[in-house]
Amino acid sequence: MTGAAKRLGRAVAQRLAEEGADVVIHYRSSQPEAQDAVREIEKLGRRAFAIAANLGEVAEIKRLFDEAGKHFGRLDILVNSAANFLPGSMVSTTEEIWDAALDTNLRAPFFCAQAAAPWLRRTQGTIINFADTGGLLGWTGYIPHSVSKAGVIMLTKVLANALAPEVRVNAIAPGTITMEGDPPKWETDFIKLAPLRRSGKPADITDSVLFLVHAKFITGQVLVVDGGRTL
Repeated sequence: MTGAAKRLGRAVAQRLAEEGADVVIHYRSSQPEAQDAVREIEKLGRRAFAIAANLGEVAEIKRLFDEAGKHFGRLDILVNSAANFLPGSMVSTTEEIWDAALDTNLRAPFFCAQAAAPWLRRTQGTIINFADTGGLLGWTGYIPHSVSKAGVIMLTKVLANALAPEVRVNAIAPGTITMEGDPPKWETDFIKLAPLRRSGKPADITDSVLFLVHAKFITGQVLVVDGGRTL
């Protein structure tokens, strides 16, 4: 899975390992965290392998999946969780911010899916993309980010059609997920807006990933995990 060295990506990788999966940990520059994630997974009795790659380069993406496929001999699940979260309003958005948001959050998941597709077709595998509620609501302080995540939602639908019937493709759109060390203000602000009156926890997302992995009759859908924030 991409972006699996830290935060939610790492939590998902560990949960998949707990459920019996061997895991490829992709990272760009977080080598110590990636190696630590590998050790945690190996303690669970599963195999793990860390691969560095710049998802901004298609050749690097192809190498990532070639190495991953050859290392384990197969691929069953692709989780596209690598992302950035760059502020950008009508006034402050620069060309660099726009390109960085779209390249990491939308362009990279497509080319990862393209590279993984031959492997996933052989195993009747699945792809899970990470969108977020910004792609549904549209945040004026994060315009390129919101556009990129809206693109992920449409990409999920297009890929589901293009890769059917062998490969299922779905997305998760989390609301605010608080983790250890996050500023308390994030949770406080979100609680005011979410009908369930709490922020999400990593387990809410890992549970959702597992559901989509096992939901054999669901494809092209976006599972919104936001405590009702988008209502």
